Amino acid sequence: MNELLTERSESILRVQFNRPTKKNAMTAAMYTSLADLLNEADKDDNIAVVLLYGAGDSFSAGNDLEDFMKNPPGPGESPQARLMGALIDFDKPIVAAVQGVAIGGGTTMLGHCDFVYAGESARFQVPFVNLALVPEFGSSYLLPLRSGYVRAAELVLLGQPFNAARAAQLGLVTQVVPNQQLLATASETARQLAEKPAHALQACKRLMKQAVREPLEQAVKVENEEFAARVTSEEARHAFAAFFAKRRPARVDA
Repeated sequence: MNELLTERSESILRVQFNRPTKKNAMTAAMYTSLADLLNEADKDDNIAVVLLYGAGDSFSAGNDLEDFMKNPPGPGESPQARLMGALIDFDKPIVAAVQGVAIGGGTTMLGHCDFVYAGESARFQVPFVNLALVPEFGSSYLLPLRSGYVRAAELVLLGQPFNAARAAQLGLVTQVVPNQQLLATASETARQLAEKPAHALQACKRLMKQAVREPLEQAVKVENEEFAARVTSEEARHAFAAFFAKRRPARVDA
């Protein structure tokens, strides 16, 4: 089964995360494939907009933890790092349609999208601290920038789920829409964007992003180094064992 499905409609590239039985959790291969798709789309003059959405009842549950434990990211080049770089460098608009769960990377990758539409059923979470890890996709920089430090601390340090209405209050989504209208709403925005003068559209995005691009790249670099250090820690080993055993992790002293 193809874990990423693509469809080109006029100048819109639609990309569907296609692991519905796993809530579209991302494997290392999916990160690599999506990075390649974005890099190719960025160079293709026949593509003006990318639309991201999930199969079934979820957007993405973030990392597939079983695959993740077999292929933990290192401090340098990794499938996750490749996708982060591709998102940061992507000059064309990205529209996301979020239904059901968006957990971990399923939430943090949305910080790189230009339009995020959430269905009323959407549930978000950045639970990295619960697994003795740190945020990624530049979210340690983007979340305080979007929501303010105090609200970002609530999301990151507590690691609790929050609903679509709360995501809208925090400035993380463009609009909350009824579930049955979600994909149509996102598709209509993609269509409107595709009708704009393409080079001017890209220039507008570059201008708005230029002030944050360098600090965002630095934040991603530092995050990736810290993440790689944390994922091999004793604390993380206990947290992951507890997660798979469905029990509360024991505290590990530093």
